Amino acid sequence: MKIDLLSCDAQRPDKRAIANCIAEISSNMNESLSHELTDILLEGDPVDIEVEDKNSGSALRALRKLGIDYKIIE
Repeated sequence: MKIDLLSCDAQRPDKRAIANCIAEISSNMNESLSHELTDILLEGDPVDIEVEDKNSGSALRALRKLGIDYKIIE
């Protein structure tokens, strides 16, 4: 499943927690790329990630907990 991460509306976003979450939920993602994508997201630009279907429910919950708005692409 592809997810478009649109923005983070948390008052004080935790960059490390967001990067760890992106690295854990996305398939084929290393830590340095997840940190780069976190920076892009927090600057206000959308980010596309690929999530395995078996982890989709927990991935979406983790994103909501961090205050990340997302849109499911497929």
